[in-house]
Amino acid sequence: MNSLYRRIVLKLAGMGAVQSRFQKYGSRLGVRRFVAGDSLEEALEQVKSMNSQGLEVTLDYLGESIVDPRLAGEAADQMIRALEAIGNQGLNAHLSVKLTQLGFQADPLLCLKHMERITGAAKYYNTFVRIDMEDSTLTDSTLELFHSLAERFGTGHIGVVIQAYLYRSPQDLKQLGDLGTNVRIVKGAYHEPAEVAFTKKEDVDRQYLELAKAHLAGGHYTAVATHDENLIAEIKAYTSLFGIPRSQFEFQMLYGIASSLQLRLVEEGYRVRVYTPFGRQWYPYYSRRIAERPANLWFVLKGLLRR
Repeated sequence: MNSLYRRIVLKLAGMGAVQSRFQKYGSRLGVRRFVAGDSLEEALEQVKSMNSQGLEVTLDYLGESIVDPRLAGEAADQMIRALEAIGNQGLNAHLSVKLTQLGFQADPLLCLKHMERITGAAKYYNTFVRIDMEDSTLTDSTLELFHSLAERFGTGHIGVVIQAYLYRSPQDLKQLGDLGTNVRIVKGAYHEPAEVAFTKKEDVDRQYLELAKAHLAGGHYTAVATHDENLIAEIKAYTSLFGIPRSQFEFQMLYGIASSLQLRLVEEGYRVRVYTPFGRQWYPYYSRRIAERPANLWFVLKGLLRR
């Protein structure tokens, strides 16, 4: 049911008329619930507020599927500005990057050069950048680019994401574990065919836990990215049973979702990082959030009905 719901919502979101309406009435539809602001400055204010509550942050400059080299360069510059602000202002924050925003599909070598600049800035400002994972057609090339960066910079300032719904993920995670990689584990938010990905929630949840536990058992830093309280409880029990220190993992959640759960985990002494997007190119990200949960769609429909 969840898979069918997601497919329907993503299909509708791709229609031009739907996209135009959402972009026109973004504020009414509650975009600010999921997006921290149009500008870096607005996002930084939210970072400071969350840091004051004991929450850590991952900033995400919104945008993807860029093929214009000039726009890709501008995106890279904005990401470096974010890293510079994090370092200069002493914020507890990292950066998340989508390779297609850096022109990956049009010119992989140019994208690699941008990522070398970004990773170098993360190292200089003693913070961290994580390469986000996009749809499955890009998984191989994303991991290849990550390995190139890891060879040059090590894995102290750069990590990557693994999606639990892909059949291939256990082998990918093992190879990343051999490098000692800091990995964010997510369920996966793209519409993938049954040939490459699990479609039933119970199968995705099962593999999610297997992946998280395997990476933790290997002694590797693990970002457990989920709002599912059952999965969170399983990880809490597993790490307690096997004496895995809380310094070896963190829970990650999305800006605007499950805020009370985030703070409750902080009170319990767990590290919690909030994935915080900003920028004007919010529509693809926003539509995926709506596709994840029927409750999010109801929130939007109420916005549409408001006068």
